[in-house]
Amino acid sequence: MNKIQNMSKGIPRPLVKTNQAFIVISVILTWLTGQHWILALPLFTGLLGLLCGYNPIIKLAAKFLTKERSHYVLEDWSQQQFNQTIAVFCLIGGLISFTAGWTIAAYIFTALVAVAATVAILGFCIGCFIHYQWRMYNYRRKQSSTH
Repeated sequence: MNKIQNMSKGIPRPLVKTNQAFIVISVILTWLTGQHWILALPLFTGLLGLLCGYNPIIKLAAKFLTKERSHYVLEDWSQQQFNQTIAVFCLIGGLISFTAGWTIAAYIFTALVAVAATVAILGFCIGCFIHYQWRMYNYRRKQSSTH
């Protein structure tokens, strides 16, 4: 995909942060209320985003953007898909663990996703760091196999 196509697939940062906040709020509400089904909400929206390219939270939040899309810092679509994959994995792990009565595992999975989303809202993307490290590992491995 060329650079122009990637830019058109960029996601305005406020929309990414809204999605992250939705995840954090859902996890906190789950912890406070003990209603584990709440985790199904960000899980469902995350799965829709990954499988269909349609995240209802991002679509809803887009209606509240006050400027043209191009006037926002755009987050890389493929990077956000990677991050969403990690979030969905943790949400699935949390929901299954709560349902199975594996309380410690449930809190670990949900804490991981809540901390990662909170830190991302504050400016450091753990998923981006992991993705970069993974790509560098693969690059180095490929380079060493060709020499």
